[in-house]
Amino acid sequence: MTTGSLELKVTDPQKQISNPAEVGSRYTDAQKAKIEDAAKQFESLLTSMMLKSMTQSSSGLSGENNFGGGFFDTIFQNELAMYISKNRSLGVASILYKKLTGQDMDSKINGSQLTPLNNEVNPGFKLNINMPPIAPSSQSLDRLNKYEGIINSASEQFGVNKNLIKSVILTESAANEKAQSTAKAKGLMQLIDSTAAQMGVSNVWDPQQNILGGTKYLAQLLQKFNGNVDLALASYNAGPENVEKYGGVPPFEETQNYVKRVLGYLNHLNGVTNGTEQSI
Repeated sequence: MTTGSLELKVTDPQKQISNPAEVGSRYTDAQKAKIEDAAKQFESLLTSMMLKSMTQSSSGLSGENNFGGGFFDTIFQNELAMYISKNRSLGVASILYKKLTGQDMDSKINGSQLTPLNNEVNPGFKLNINMPPIAPSSQSLDRLNKYEGIINSASEQFGVNKNLIKSVILTESAANEKAQSTAKAKGLMQLIDSTAAQMGVSNVWDPQQNILGGTKYLAQLLQKFNGNVDLALASYNAGPENVEKYGGVPPFEETQNYVKRVLGYLNHLNGVTNGTEQSI
């Protein structure tokens, strides 16, 4: 079910921002960096919406009745939009930036789009905000709500954004405390026995111990990778040794989809709206 629908027909995207106010250059370097990031995000968002509008008439990139097609269409559209914005820019971001600051955009800033997470607990965590929001099922959200108090406590204790904890739980177990994988990962945050022992978890099936142990491990990974959420999530899924081996998110389809799904849930919980939200 698509929770957000937006028809976009644009022949000249620059017309959408043809008359922004002239404010001149009155911003600090830090403010300019934020403006540049926001301008690039807007261009990527606009590109993504254009791609979605163009593919709707053909039942999406995956065709009709394709299991998971909506989710993977969203991922592909998002990746393509980021590639286009980074490598063959529409020029929208540059125009916005110059209109707001009176200066040309600094070409030295790359297109990784990693920005602070707006977390009062740890504002240094970084998030790839380009991932379109993904709405969890209502059933999984109902289950997740039971653990709100534990999640808040874990967030405060270990300095991890509570919505990130929730997004990992939703991805790992759909908030099912009895979940167990074929690899013997168990509980809400799918801890394997060795990790649970290292985190001081004596009963992996106890929701409080599982969430505290999983959050502690996630906090360690975030610290290890300097607050980079992408790398921490990849490590949570594939192990930090693989992230170090490949110098980034490993080229494993499962891990790459895992990171994107967690970020999609996170953007949904953070209230990010970009017209491409999917319910899966």
